[in-house]
Amino acid sequence: MTDPLALRAAQAFVPDDPGLSAEPYGQGLINDTYIVKASDGRRLILQRLNRQAFPQPERVQANLRALLAHVATRPQNPGRRLSLPGTHFAVDGTDHYSDGEGGFWRALDYIERTRTVTRIENTGKAGEVGFALGRFHALVHDLAPDRLQVTREGFHQTPMYYERFRAAATSFSDAPDSELQFCLDFAAARAGIVDTLESARRAGKLPVRVIHGDPKLDNLLFDETGRRVVALIDLDTVQAGLVHYDLGDCLRSACNPAGESPDDPRMARFDLDWYRAILQGYLGETRSFLTGEELRLLPVAARLIPFELGLRFLTDHLNGDRYFKVAYRGHNLLRAATQFRLTESIEGNLDRISALVAELARS
Repeated sequence: MTDPLALRAAQAFVPDDPGLSAEPYGQGLINDTYIVKASDGRRLILQRLNRQAFPQPERVQANLRALLAHVATRPQNPGRRLSLPGTHFAVDGTDHYSDGEGGFWRALDYIERTRTVTRIENTGKAGEVGFALGRFHALVHDLAPDRLQVTREGFHQTPMYYERFRAAATSFSDAPDSELQFCLDFAAARAGIVDTLESARRAGKLPVRVIHGDPKLDNLLFDETGRRVVALIDLDTVQAGLVHYDLGDCLRSACNPAGESPDDPRMARFDLDWYRAILQGYLGETRSFLTGEELRLLPVAARLIPFELGLRFLTDHLNGDRYFKVAYRGHNLLRAATQFRLTESIEGNLDRISALVAELARS
């Protein structure tokens, strides 16, 4: 069903089309996304950016313009390209539309003949995931991070998320059930790991680079066969950061066969075969410019980023589900428990995870 407010926003980008429609699209947890269909067959992606997540959405668009301009100068093999969605201009000449209710809308390319996948299923797809993230990092490795603005202050800085968790846990008054108690205990026991990457960054051991910020499996578009990744989407969080944030997020979403919200969080596990394939594809694109210290700390990212996401889900549950979209009360708790069980699986395989990084970094 067409959303009237979304339709008005769509008309700012595709005017004078009585057959225009705008219908909800995708499963995003932050922004409101719609697919726009024009009478002439064109399709666009329309998004209303979440102002709680992006209080200055103009910065998101400025970063997207800078990113696309830079990538356009970078040569790619025509037979093995990674596409990024372009932005569209409204009738007033700007690349966004502001409605009368405070909404900030933008229109992006709909990349035809593609599909998303919810599971990796085999090492071939896993290698494609690694290639895509590696290609993105290769395309932007010479884009100066200071050319981009901060769109989300403190994003992926685990110590900040941990302090928010502690504050939420302190003010939470309900008696915890067994699942919540597991999550509270799990988080409390890992206070010592939260500053690992940020302390290395502050010490100058890790270079700040341009990163995607949210390269989970849902944000990769495969071709119609589901075999090759052809595009990376959802560029809202592109800004300066550590490549470890991206790789950790990619690994935690792609290497868990149980998915993001299994019926039982204990089903979550880290698949080492898929990890190896992702890492191989990733390093094939990035090995030439990553530093030795960046490579050494990649295993840290595999453990830290799922733990960080679990903290964010748990904090939102404790705060009454104010941030992430949920289908029911307890949904964020299930998500948190799943990420913590995944972290637990990773912790049991850290020696093998580190050994694979050392092996593939030399290849």
